[in-house]
Amino acid sequence: MWSDVVDFNRFYRSRLGKAARGIVQAEIRAHWPDVTGCTIAGIGYATPYLKQFEGEANRILAIMPAHQGVTHWPRGKPNRVALADETSLPFDDLSIDRLLLVHALENSEHLRAMMRECWRVLSGHGRLLAVVPARRGIWARSERTPFGHGKPYSKYQMEKLLKDSLFEPLLTTRALYMPPSDWDLVLRTGPAVERIGRRWCPRLGGALFVEAHKQVYSATPARRVAFRPRLVPVAGIGPAVAGRGRAEPDVRFGIGH
Repeated sequence: MWSDVVDFNRFYRSRLGKAARGIVQAEIRAHWPDVTGCTIAGIGYATPYLKQFEGEANRILAIMPAHQGVTHWPRGKPNRVALADETSLPFDDLSIDRLLLVHALENSEHLRAMMRECWRVLSGHGRLLAVVPARRGIWARSERTPFGHGKPYSKYQMEKLLKDSLFEPLLTTRALYMPPSDWDLVLRTGPAVERIGRRWCPRLGGALFVEAHKQVYSATPARRVAFRPRLVPVAGIGPAVAGRGRAEPDVRFGIGH
């Protein structure tokens, strides 16, 4: 499993990694063209794609899972990355407006619990965007990149995961049609291959981008709580009696939980 922060750093500093980052970054921007005043959080290894929102978003934060490791970001500035358990995100309820998951779902060791945490921290009008390796894409078959490690997803599998986690899928797109190769010819023709792939082979993109929002009306408790009504004494205040300075206690029975 591709889960070491050192490997992620090495890939995104390579020529192929920079080319892939440009393509994925553009697709993320297409989903979120305006983030003015938003609080954005990235989970997994999302830092290569968060810098584009500086100067627009109110706050930008990143969480890297404990099993992956952490690295300082942004370079030369105060750190905005935290190492955390993916099942216990260090954010308040409803505190995040945009939640970006990159190299997170395919490598998660506690997928359902992590998705539950994403639901908790996302605001009622917020948006979640998951970037995952596409099952049909060629990138999922190459171990030279992080998109070739972990579990790839189909559109149906992603939508089912989101629905089961109380999210409603809104839009699914694809990118990374160029081959995962650092040959000069491939890198030079990458943008043209992306345009051709989108037009003629739309289902063969190497990465899926699935945007969703939370189903607030479908919220359910994490565990079922049995309701057993019982009578409990409730101390109340009875009417004041003439000639006394205070009221007498009046003990009644109410329904307890």
